[in-house]
Amino acid sequence: MKLPKLKIGNLIAKIPIIQGGMGVGISLSGLASAVANEGGIGVISGTGIGFREPDFKMHYRSSCIKGLKEEISKARANSPHGIIGLNLLAAMTNFAEMAKTAVEEGIDIIFAGAGLPMRLPEVTKGTYTKAVPIVSSARAAALICKNWDSKYGVVPDAIVVEGPMAGGHLGYSAEQLEHMESYNVEDIALDVKKNVVPFEEKYDCHIPIIVGGGIYDGYDIARVLSKGMDGVQMATRFVATYECDADERFKMAYVNAKKEDLIYIKSPVGMIGRAIRNKFLDEVAMGIKKPIRCQYNCLKTCDPKNSPYCIADALLSARQGDLDNGFAFAGANVYRINEIVSVKELINELITEAESVFKEPIEVDL
Repeated sequence: MKLPKLKIGNLIAKIPIIQGGMGVGISLSGLASAVANEGGIGVISGTGIGFREPDFKMHYRSSCIKGLKEEISKARANSPHGIIGLNLLAAMTNFAEMAKTAVEEGIDIIFAGAGLPMRLPEVTKGTYTKAVPIVSSARAAALICKNWDSKYGVVPDAIVVEGPMAGGHLGYSAEQLEHMESYNVEDIALDVKKNVVPFEEKYDCHIPIIVGGGIYDGYDIARVLSKGMDGVQMATRFVATYECDADERFKMAYVNAKKEDLIYIKSPVGMIGRAIRNKFLDEVAMGIKKPIRCQYNCLKTCDPKNSPYCIADALLSARQGDLDNGFAFAGANVYRINEIVSVKELINELITEAESVFKEPIEVDL
């Protein structure tokens, strides 16, 4: 039976799958447009997006603006009818100008995480662009809804609830991650769903709830939808695709990863993240400081003086296949990946698995 479509405002995705944004340079126009062409929502990561510009290190902010415009333009050219989103970190020092540029360039959705994007409606209200925060708790979702309601007279167009099995920077403490089984993302999403009801009633709207973190196959998608959620966000699976914008060596780090290779790291930006263990991270753990000179000032929470390495440089090196000088963030299920496939093959597999679960079609009011 057919999966339901995902409606976010006046945007309707043919399948309820959002490809998560991955930086630096892992999900750009190539991956985003490929996902959008298959009916999902493709997402460009705005983190360090200007890395291809010749003056990137000297003029980080202007390079990122140029890179953002170029990637949105390329995604539109490759997927003229698809839905394209942008992932931004609320902790980015250039968050406001990047969001403003994206809106001016006609991006469909801005997904904002790594902090509470309290001022996002300043650039999205009254525009075509949808504003979607990424949260890790019902409390965070409620705070955002209350703030946006009281200050801007709007509510989120959707909410992504990200669980502790996600890759990259996680919105959970070390103690919470030690007891990860107590923080089931679907339970958190149900709490979020309950918390937004008063705002849905006030604005006479439906706020879609999307679940991310640990969603690996179509059976996971079916389970999430059966619990009343509107869609899923998936990132890790999309790295191991031909269309992913990362170097082949980065993708192979995913294919070759074993369960025991997954570790938690304390990032220079002050957050814990899940990554694939390698020589670079082993050296960091041993206290071998990588000489840095901050040239980006890219994240508000980063303290270059006390950082063992520059995370922007490390992630960019990894993206380009130099894993001796960087590392790969990854979700908890990365060890289950054993090959690189096309986006079309992956999405067809996910849909087939999910639809096989349901004897009757899942109805959704569009």
